[in-house]
Amino acid sequence: MKSILYVTDLYYKAKGRNYYEEDLYITSCFKDHFNVLICHPHQVLEFLDVADMIIIRNSGSIIYYKEYYEKFVEEARYRNVTVFNSLDGKGDMQGKQYLLELTQLGFPVIPTIEHTDDLDISILGEATRYIVKPKFGADSIGMKVLAKDALHNQDLQGMLVQPFISFNYELSFYFLNNQFEYALYAPNKSKRWELEEFIPNETDLDFARKFVQWNNMECGIQRVDACRLPNGNLLLVELEDLNPFLSLDKLSESNKVQFVENFITAIAQHDQILTTEENESIDQ
Repeated sequence: MKSILYVTDLYYKAKGRNYYEEDLYITSCFKDHFNVLICHPHQVLEFLDVADMIIIRNSGSIIYYKEYYEKFVEEARYRNVTVFNSLDGKGDMQGKQYLLELTQLGFPVIPTIEHTDDLDISILGEATRYIVKPKFGADSIGMKVLAKDALHNQDLQGMLVQPFISFNYELSFYFLNNQFEYALYAPNKSKRWELEEFIPNETDLDFARKFVQWNNMECGIQRVDACRLPNGNLLLVELEDLNPFLSLDKLSESNKVQFVENFITAIAQHDQILTTEENESIDQ
């Protein structure tokens, strides 16, 4: 039986989410398939050699331990440690710089800039208010809503600027190893964590898959967060590819069980792939 180092902060406080409940449920399902060790994200470096795979789950915002996290990534790559999610994500795993890149590439994303010199109607459209947020933020940490005139008096070092968008509701698509699993939405946009299951149509799925394909991660769970505009179109809000909260408690029992079964299968298959590659290397 393979060993897993399951990385989570069981006591991380986030509005509308109980991390510990989700992690206790997942690890209770894992125990019949893997040896599971639970580790706080601030202590991973001490345990890099004790398990066959490290699974990053609800480890909280790295804004609180950015230096430590960067050292973990460096050591994991140097030692060729297997990490799930794999460390090759281009989304929130690297901060929110990707929002600038996707804006420049013309993807359907809330337009994003980082300099007041770029406050151009051709990029951001017309807006009376703007959202300013840290490149390495999460959970609305450090986010401000400002009028356009106030932006010129702000220190935007390490910050991003987006127009304040009018939307109908927020919607999230969940992918496991690049395969769509389920979707949830918040019918009341003022209560963004009161989620319900959502059945997306093909147009919705095509939207979400664009970002998953662009990200091209080796393995892991990704959450594509979007907002539905009054005209029916979707715009990307966030591509969470480090430790997306799964909101499993919002799923039907059958869908929740199915997702965890798929998660277990994905881990087992990834381990088999690695074992095969190791054997091929020895044969050569």
